[in-house]
Amino acid sequence: MSSIAKVKEYLARFGAAGRVMELDHSSATVELAAQALGVEGARIAKSLSFHMGEGCMIIVMAGDVKVEATFGFKAKMLTADEALAMTGHAVGGVCPFALPEGVKVYLDESLKRFKTVFPACGSGNSAIELTCDELAAFTPGSEWISVTKLPHA
Repeated sequence: MSSIAKVKEYLARFGAAGRVMELDHSSATVELAAQALGVEGARIAKSLSFHMGEGCMIIVMAGDVKVEATFGFKAKMLTADEALAMTGHAVGGVCPFALPEGVKVYLDESLKRFKTVFPACGSGNSAIELTCDELAAFTPGSEWISVTKLPHA
């Protein structure tokens, strides 16, 4: 089963599978996703995957921010091969949905500036529009954190 099919199956339990958009153009980067969706890049909910002990964690943050905080350990991003193996999603489609057991998801406060945000859905040409409350509800066990610094206006 493809990664996007797994995400749709996962989102079906929340009644949201039909909201997944499969785009005609790549949405594998913040810039490409913003262009494909016709929204500002900040509203793209980018998912970065990092090593965490023997496993990994995903931090979902606004498209215009970078991780600024420390985690009490050296946070090293997963390689493309590691991301696919550890999250089940290829880089460009990594998302907080349909993850293997044990992958920890953190949602960054930078997303809360927006009424809705657009995370990927398992492929480099997919997205779903969600409120922050929906994003949290669709990622049970996730935690809101603040590890980024907002860009200057």
